[in-house]
Amino acid sequence: MSSEESWPPGYRINETPRGLSARLIAEFREVPVAVAGDCMGRSLGAMGLKPYHEDLHAMLCGPALTVQVRPGDNLMIHKALMMAQPGDIIVIDGGGDLTQALIGGLMRTTALARRIGGFVIDGAIRDLVEWADGRMPVFAKGHTHRGPSKEGPGQINVPIACAGLVVQPGDLIMGDADGVICVPVAEADGLLPRVRAHLQREQAIRMSNEQGTSDPERFNAVLRAKGLPV
Repeated sequence: MSSEESWPPGYRINETPRGLSARLIAEFREVPVAVAGDCMGRSLGAMGLKPYHEDLHAMLCGPALTVQVRPGDNLMIHKALMMAQPGDIIVIDGGGDLTQALIGGLMRTTALARRIGGFVIDGAIRDLVEWADGRMPVFAKGHTHRGPSKEGPGQINVPIACAGLVVQPGDLIMGDADGVICVPVAEADGLLPRVRAHLQREQAIRMSNEQGTSDPERFNAVLRAKGLPV
């Protein structure tokens, strides 16, 4: 990309870091967002986003291509679409603005052709009927019929805030019916064994619940530690 001095104020375009292996992405594709969140402290994840693809089984999992835009303007999102590789998740900081849609049906067509992995948008979308077929996962703050401008400014592949998520370009983005979470690329390898162990524990609990053999002491001990006479 161009030198530091060549960028006008408010503009920046960086390449997407490629620190996640295809194997690691495939492994996390089988992990529920809630489980990843449990293993990361239960206090992380996007807030206030809605899945507009209307398919409970649709999910997204891939590296973040981040975009920061002026509310109601999608110039840099168009550029990001041209830069994205198959499987990339385009994560957009639109400031939570709902007065103008940042993407719609025409951009969705481009994303399908380029095999984008999905969108996470702190802003609005439009053309809901097209998104509702479930072919392109999209999580957004809201929707409106009002279209965007294409004037800028904006930045691509810079650190952003998106609906409560801190996202660095190249981080792992996961989304399913429960919500969206970001796994920092430096933590992904270490998180995977914890996720696997958590899934095994949950399976054991699920089986005991189904069979009616749950140990009552699991929670009685917690209650006694709080002073309850149980």
